[in-house]
Parts: sequence; C-alpha cells; structure tokens
Amino acid sequence: MHKSKRDYSHIIITKITTMIIYETKQVYTKVGNIDATNLDCPQKVYEYMDGAFDSNPLQEQVYVILLNRKNMPISREQVTIGTTSSCLLDPSTVFRPAILAGASAIILSHNHPSGDPSPSSGDMRVTKKIVEAGKVLDIDVLDHVIIGENDCYSFQEKGLI
Repeated sequence: MHKSKRDYSHIIITKITTMIIYETKQVYTKVGNIDATNLDCPQKVYEYMDGAFDSNPLQEQVYVILLNRKNMPISREQVTIGTTSSCLLDPSTVFRPAILAGASAIILSHNHPSGDPSPSSGDMRVTKKIVEAGKVLDIDVLDHVIIGENDCYSFQEKGLI
C-alpha cells in the first residue's frame, strides 16, 4: 500500500512578532535665570550648576551641559546617578542629549559627595574616553568640571582637555 503525500500548500504559517517602539523627545524645564554669557571658565560652570546636585547630595551625579555654537548653554541634562563614590558613564549616555538637542559642544560636570573635587583615576579615564568620542561625533568637549564642597576642579584649566 502506497502512502499518499498530503498537500499542505494551502496552509499559511505566520509568526507574529511585536516590538515596542519608543519616541524620543526633549523636554525643557526652567531651572533658573542666568546672565546671557558663555560658560568660559570653571567658576561660571560652578555657578551654573548651583542647585543641580541638591536632590541627591550623597550620590555622585553626572550632568552634561549642552552648548550652542557660541558656547552659550542650551540646557543641562542629568545623565547618570551613582553611589557615594562612583558613577557608571559611557559616551552614548553623554552624547545622546547633545545629539537630540543639536548641541555644538558640551561641558561635563559631576559632584563629589566627599567634598573633595580632586579627580579619581576613573574620572581621568572616562574623561579621556568621552573627549575622544566627541572628536568622532564632531561635538567638542570643552571641559569636565568636578564640583566639591566649596571648590571645583577643571580638566581644561589643568590642561587635560
């Protein structure tokens, strides 16, 4: 007896795959007024960042300050919150808001809850990595300012950027 082959050509097998799609948008919230000046020295960055770290003063927080072509601030964006002594930071996290806002340059700023603004070896490594990424993206990293209790440390002022 010969077994007949069945014809399955009329059966359509479909696999439905769904994806979640996200929309990205910039939302600007007024945090204060500053004089219309560019942030051309660490003291101005220190003043611009006043109050930014108040919500979590015992944790390291990293902000990116987005600048236009005249190096005037567009906004400041918190990009990560860490522990009392460190933060995870990578170039994609830093440059995402800059790209979305069309920023020409950025300044990094983060706090040291210990009050001592001296950079750690990790601060040095990540700053170098972010500066290199900025060159590839054609977004200048003008400075990285670490905010301490009553003082700040500027990578640019020390000749490290």
